[in-house]
Amino acid sequence: MARGGFPGMGGMNMNNLVKQAQKMQKQMAAMQEELNEKTLEMTSGGGAVKVVISGKKEIKELKINPDVVDPDDVEMLEDLILSAVNEAIRQADEMYNNAMGKLTGGMGMGGMF
Repeated sequence: MARGGFPGMGGMNMNNLVKQAQKMQKQMAAMQEELNEKTLEMTSGGGAVKVVISGKKEIKELKINPDVVDPDDVEMLEDLILSAVNEAIRQADEMYNNAMGKLTGGMGMGGMF
C-alpha cells in the first residue's frame, strides 16, 4: 500500500479525503442555516386552517378561520389542525432532504455531519 493511500481508492490520499469531507461539512452547515430561515405555509379544509412552519420545524403561525369553529364539532377542527401541521412537517422534511441530496449528490449521509 502506498503511503497515505488505501487499496482500491485509486491513489486518493487521506488528506484529500479529509479536505473534501470538511468542505462538504461546511457546505452542509451553510445549507442547514439557509433552510432553517425558510418558511412553508400549509392549509387544510380549503384554507380553513393555515400553518406557517420554519425549516427548523417550528410552528411560526397558526390561523383558524372563525367560520370553522363549531363548539359542537371540535373534532373536525382538531383534524384540520393536525392535517395542516403534519403536512407542513412533511414538506419541511422534503425541502431539507431535497437540498441535502443535491449537496451530497444523492449519497445517504444519515446524520454523518
